[in-house]
Amino acid sequence: MFSNPSPLRIAVYGSDVAAPGRGVGLWSIGYRGAVTAAGATPVLLQPSAGMQSWNKILEGCKGVVACGHEGSTEQGDLESLCIWCKQHKFPILAIDRGLLALNSALGGANYNELSRELPEALQHRHPPEKGLRHAINVVRETYLADLYGEGEVAVNSEHRRGISRLARGFRVSATALDSVVEAIEFEGDRWYAMGVQWRPASASASGLDIQVFRGVINACQKKTQTPASEVSFEAA
Repeated sequence: MFSNPSPLRIAVYGSDVAAPGRGVGLWSIGYRGAVTAAGATPVLLQPSAGMQSWNKILEGCKGVVACGHEGSTEQGDLESLCIWCKQHKFPILAIDRGLLALNSALGGANYNELSRELPEALQHRHPPEKGLRHAINVVRETYLADLYGEGEVAVNSEHRRGISRLARGFRVSATALDSVVEAIEFEGDRWYAMGVQWRPASASASGLDIQVFRGVINACQKKTQTPASEVSFEAA
């Protein structure tokens, strides 16, 4: 159904999703399937380990999904990728660990253990229960609201860590019902950078979650087709 390759290449810096499950049944589970269904060609990248510049690693790609490699301690690589993307106004969708790297790399701070550092928060992780879903509130007049619609939606957000202080230049675009930050985005239309705490390519994702991939792809297309002085990343 989504076999025609797109000339628009989106890098995925992280492991593809290998968990079993049918997902929404419209496209394959994982980043490869989600990016393809959203309208681009995914390019899965190996850990950089500082061996090459991001210019070289991302050559030929127009945007990046930063999610991190399973079993890797590559926080420094994720953060340097986020800094490079900001310097080059390179569209980025940061997911889960990538969200936290995006925030810390650009001057924010994160909780390392929500249950200990913010005990009044809801339980955001239940180890015996895979695919935990809880409600979030999408903030109006944000790029995320353009993609998901404003108000309450359910996402598969399982995490022990979270944002405690937002990086300068960003705004919160979604929170859980206990006010824990679930999504952020860079303000203004000079750089498309969105981070989400949930996992939109996993087996427990909903059909709506493909919208975050369409958002970064849309930003890449606009950046490619429009003079830099006229780029705006509002949803078409």
